[in-house]
Amino acid sequence: MKEKLLIKYVDVDIYQQELLVLKDVQLEIHSGEFVYLLGKVGSGKSTLLKSIYHEIPILFGVAGALGYDLRALNQHDIPFLRRKIGIVFQDFQLLTDRTVNQNLDFVLRATGWKDQPAIEEQIANVLNQVGMSTKGNKMPHQLSGGEQQRIVIARALLNSPEMILADEPTGNMDPETGFELVELLYKIRLSGTTVIMATHNLNWLNKFPGRVFRCENDLLTEVTDAVSIEKIVVTEAVVDEKLIDKGATVSHKTEHAE
Repeated sequence: MKEKLLIKYVDVDIYQQELLVLKDVQLEIHSGEFVYLLGKVGSGKSTLLKSIYHEIPILFGVAGALGYDLRALNQHDIPFLRRKIGIVFQDFQLLTDRTVNQNLDFVLRATGWKDQPAIEEQIANVLNQVGMSTKGNKMPHQLSGGEQQRIVIARALLNSPEMILADEPTGNMDPETGFELVELLYKIRLSGTTVIMATHNLNWLNKFPGRVFRCENDLLTEVTDAVSIEKIVVTEAVVDEKLIDKGATVSHKTEHAE
């Protein structure tokens, strides 16, 4: 059975205010896919994600997401589009004056839930799904960074979204915690939820296979095949090595200058 088409961009130009960030975007994403967005800071990864949930409007091209025409989307339809999308931010964006349960309760009520037993059951379900079933009464500051990010993933799952957009979710994590979080997102994808993750970490590509796109020079290019991925890894390694060598040279010169 062919997977459901969730996103289709044809000849799309994406602007951040008046600045062209990505041009001539051609993109199709289906249900159940795990998708990586690679690229340097400022290359357009976050801008592309924001265009999907209409934080940044698309003015040129043909763009559809989750059954909505993003070019013709009105203000009334935006909340309904976003209920189909779970968003995982790098900086958590939890309400710091409320417990975990209260954070999740707030989101459910804001999206139309009213029945208290149903709300409590859904909160318990998502916390159990991310391995945080005992943390409901904790305040955000009482949790580690990895635990807070798990709560953010739980929040993203509250309305059973068709798609999760994760913007550098492991950016501030140690390698072990980052691995656990990507593993969790990968398991969520196996249940049929599409996951699109912007990342700088190339290590995930082989550990958690998926489709791979790169934002570079105002273009979005698919580089899923193993040869292209290998080239990316090698190129990044060479760049890092040159930076290290350059740093060592500067340090050596400084020592002699002193």
